[in-house]
Amino acid sequence: MTALKRYARLESTGVWRDGPDAQRRDVTVAFGDSTLVVFDRADKPLTHWSLAAVRRVNPGQHPAVYSPGADAVETIEIDDPLMVEAIDTVRTLIARRRPQPGRLRIWLLALSIASVAALGAFWLPGALLRHTVSVLPPATRDDIGAALLAQITRISGQPCGSELGSAALRKLEARLLGTAGGTILVLPGGVRTTAHLPGGHILLAQSLVEDHETPDVVAGYILAETLRRAAEDPMARLLEDAGTLATFRLLTTGKLPEARIAAHAEALLTADPAPVDPEALLARFAEAKVPSSPYAYAEDVTGESTVALIEADPMWEGGAEPVLEDADWVSLQAICAE
Repeated sequence: MTALKRYARLESTGVWRDGPDAQRRDVTVAFGDSTLVVFDRADKPLTHWSLAAVRRVNPGQHPAVYSPGADAVETIEIDDPLMVEAIDTVRTLIARRRPQPGRLRIWLLALSIASVAALGAFWLPGALLRHTVSVLPPATRDDIGAALLAQITRISGQPCGSELGSAALRKLEARLLGTAGGTILVLPGGVRTTAHLPGGHILLAQSLVEDHETPDVVAGYILAETLRRAAEDPMARLLEDAGTLATFRLLTTGKLPEARIAAHAEALLTADPAPVDPEALLARFAEAKVPSSPYAYAEDVTGESTVALIEADPMWEGGAEPVLEDADWVSLQAICAE
C-alpha cells in the first residue's frame, strides 16, 4: 500500500540495531511507498522494511521499538511522536485489511451453534416427549393416571358407586373393553361425555347412563373413546400440555409437577372430544356386535351429521348382542343415586 498522504515524505531520527548484540546507530527513518527506509548519517540506505510486516516490540511503551517482522532481529527505536503515530496508524489499517481466517471460523462456529440451537428448539421437545412416553413403565402411568383422576374429582366429585351399579359397570367393562383392558368410571359432573386417562381409565358422564333408554348409547360413547385412546396416548397429550421441562423431570425422576397435572385436568374437562373416523367406528361397532344408530342419534338427534353411522349400521339386519341385561342396566342407571 501507499502511506497515508498526511505522512508523505515524513522523516524522523531513530536508533537502529542490526541485532541484539550489534552497536546502536543513529539513523534517519523515512516513509517510502509501502516501506520504511532507514538511512545512516551519510544518507546511505541501510535497509527497507515493509510496512505490512512491521511489528511493534513494546506496545504502549516509549520510546517505541519496531522490528521488520515477527522473527526479525533488527530493531529501530523511535522517539518522534508523529512518526510513531504514522507507523501505528498504517499498521492498524493494514491489519484491518488483512484476511481474518479466525473471524471466519468464529462465524462458522456461531452459525453451527445457532443451527444446533434451532434444531434443538424444534426437534428436541418432540423427540424427548416420544422417548419419555415409550420408556415409562406401567406403574408410573398408573400413578400419574391416579394423580390426574384425583385432580379431576376435585372438580367433578368422586366417582359414583353402589353395590349393584358397580357390579353392572364391571360387566360393561368386560363386554366392551375386553382384552384391551381399562376401568370405566362414572362421574357426577365435570366431564361432558367421555374422556380417557393414563393407566387405562375411561371417564363417563352421569348423564349418559341416566338420560338414555338403552345401554346401546352408552356403549357407543365408550367404543368411540376406545378409538381415541388407541389413536392418541393420553401420556403424550399430558406431556404436550406440561411442556419440555416437566417432561424432562418425569424422565429423570418419575414425577410430574402437581401444578401441571392440575392444569391438564382442567383442560380435559373443558375440551371437546376429538372426532373419530366413522369407518373405524363402524368397524368397532361391528366387532362388539353393538348397533351404531342409537349412538348416532344421541350425538345428533336429526341424524344429519351422523348419517354415515345410521345408514351403515352393521347391526341393521340383526346380529346384535345385548350390552347389559335389563336388571344390570337399571342398576347402572342408579349408580349415582346413592
